[in-house]
Amino acid sequence: MILRPGTFLQDRYEILEQIGSGGMSYVYKALCHKLNRLVAIKILKEEFSSDGSFVSKFKMEAQAAARLSHPNIVNIYDVVDEDNLHYIVMELIEGITLKNYISKKGCLDVKEAIGVAVQVAQGIAAAHEQGIIHRDIKPQNIIIARDGKVKVADFGIARAASSQTLSATAVGSVHYISPEQARGGYSDVRSDVYSLGITMYEMVAGRVPFQGENTVTVALAHLETPITPPSYYNEDIPVGLENIILKCTEKKPEYRYGSMQEVVADLRHALVDPNGDFVQQNPQIDDSQTVIIGKPELEQIRSGRKVSQDAPSAPHGMRDKDQRRERRPERGENPKQTAARTKKEDSGEDINPKIEKLLTAAGILVAVIIVIVLVVVFAKVGGLFRSGSSKSQELTATESTEETLSEKSVKMPSVLGLTTELAEQKLKENGGLYMKTSDYVYSDTVAEGDIVSQDPSSGTVVDKYSAVYVVVSKGPEHVKIDLTNLGLEKMEAASAKTLLEEKKLVVKIEQKNSESIQNGYVISYSPTEAKEGDTVTITASSGPALTNPVTVPNLAGQSKELAAELLADVGLTEGSVSEAVSETVPKGMVISQSAAAGSQVESGSAVNLVISSGTAQQAKYKYLASIDKSYSLQNIIGPGSGSTQLTLKIQLRQNVNGRDEVRDLMAPVTLTGDQMLPVSFKNLEGAYGVTSGTVEIVNVETGEVINSYSITFVPVPQS
Repeated sequence: MILRPGTFLQDRYEILEQIGSGGMSYVYKALCHKLNRLVAIKILKEEFSSDGSFVSKFKMEAQAAARLSHPNIVNIYDVVDEDNLHYIVMELIEGITLKNYISKKGCLDVKEAIGVAVQVAQGIAAAHEQGIIHRDIKPQNIIIARDGKVKVADFGIARAASSQTLSATAVGSVHYISPEQARGGYSDVRSDVYSLGITMYEMVAGRVPFQGENTVTVALAHLETPITPPSYYNEDIPVGLENIILKCTEKKPEYRYGSMQEVVADLRHALVDPNGDFVQQNPQIDDSQTVIIGKPELEQIRSGRKVSQDAPSAPHGMRDKDQRRERRPERGENPKQTAARTKKEDSGEDINPKIEKLLTAAGILVAVIIVIVLVVVFAKVGGLFRSGSSKSQELTATESTEETLSEKSVKMPSVLGLTTELAEQKLKENGGLYMKTSDYVYSDTVAEGDIVSQDPSSGTVVDKYSAVYVVVSKGPEHVKIDLTNLGLEKMEAASAKTLLEEKKLVVKIEQKNSESIQNGYVISYSPTEAKEGDTVTITASSGPALTNPVTVPNLAGQSKELAAELLADVGLTEGSVSEAVSETVPKGMVISQSAAAGSQVESGSAVNLVISSGTAQQAKYKYLASIDKSYSLQNIIGPGSGSTQLTLKIQLRQNVNGRDEVRDLMAPVTLTGDQMLPVSFKNLEGAYGVTSGTVEIVNVETGEVINSYSITFVPVPQS
């Protein structure tokens, strides 16, 4: 019966919601109030609860799974019989089934598929170590938790590896069932290996290998139809993983992996060497039956009589007796050796003389025929037969070769220069060949996405449905850049240089006078196309030809006042002045200038300056002070000294970080003894963080400080 939310089982498990339904049971999400944890409860359906065999099978599942404890197996907590309810309490996994995950993604990435397969194989291997075979491995029974952990669930048809397995009927999902399960035969660990192989096939190919209108068709396909390599549906599957899948899905169990540990080992190898040929294929065992000659046939041979095709069969009892006389292979002896020994022992020594003569004559006849053939061959080599017969023989041989090619193999077509889509289509049309990409390389001659080389090469005879490995072009390693689309002609030479260097080009700048192009801007460049590492030459304008050139002084590191004086000394003027934060240039000093130091410019030109506003912290505040004084020179010279002259300057002295720093506030000026020297400065800016200083009047000729005034600086936020 179906349980409603709120129902309590054993006064402990509260049913929250139904989360699934299987062939034999319902699955509910429940809360265990005793341990305060969420659990999953699988309850046997009502129609099976009264059937003793189903109940027994249900309990067998619980008993088998409850013995298992592994991170990749869903844990069983409790097995309960409560009135007519039979249920299992198990670990609740919040996540998605592998089947739904494949449906959403189409097919999994190779590394992701290997990671899932390794975890599943580890869980199944733990069950095998406990003597338990799952027998129903499929994506629906594999859960991917939200944390990425993969767990195997639903040991619904598991059986202990015992004599019971020998008589177990074929059960499980038909798309993943092993051939031995499909025919109702013996199932062991290799049956789970087969089902895991089909599951891996679906993960990477996005589909199961065998599909049909009904379960019988699919089951027969597992028994008889060769499996199509999964790379036929997904060319990105590496050789190593494909070989693992093909070995897992061999029709005969003895050709598969012998244990899940072997599968895990090869899967881990495939992660580090995806295209390696490391999968060990088991030798193909010759299991053909020994041919037994019955007693009636033996008597006819000894008497020299021909055995009739319509001769009545020996009585059933005699055939059974002869079958029991079949020889068994001795240690180290293969079935063919056994057949030869059996035939020799049964033939006896008393062969009929007529038969012996007949065999002797036949041997002589064969020898004569061989001699004749050899004579004909040597005669043909020596040129004895020069008639048209040789052409006839060549034609016959050609027809025979073509017939063989059409049945088993084909000549490899050329796919060089084709796109991958056209190449794949051409290969499929020529004997079902399928393409695998072995590498991608740069090519200056083959367009991106086209085939550079193939292996085997064209004209080689290959088996139908075999793989062809191709190398695909990635196009030129360094694509040429069309410089005409960058608008370099409208840029300053410095900006153009930066842009081209970002594209990993080498830039060389040359100067040239121009009456029409502004100084510093690009006049021309060459070449117009270039690729990474190439050199591009830019011709920059140096303005019109100079009539009165002067050399620009180096102003970097100088104060603004001194920079203005240096410019005036060579006949240049101070242009615009801007400020910028600098961690290296002291505040108030020149960071850069518009005209490079040492360059030639026209006399009277303006040079723009960028002054440091100090560090980022200094740019937030400035320390200001004010002074408004005047000083009479008569204090030094005395009255009546109007004809006496002195050259003076005013400077600011501050102690910054333990050392004196002196900055000129007024350039040297010559005054007479009857004049007043104004000492007036508003918003006088001092060193950052220093709150005191001294304004000094200095005699330039002697260096003597004539007078000084102490001032105080206060921090003021920058506007």
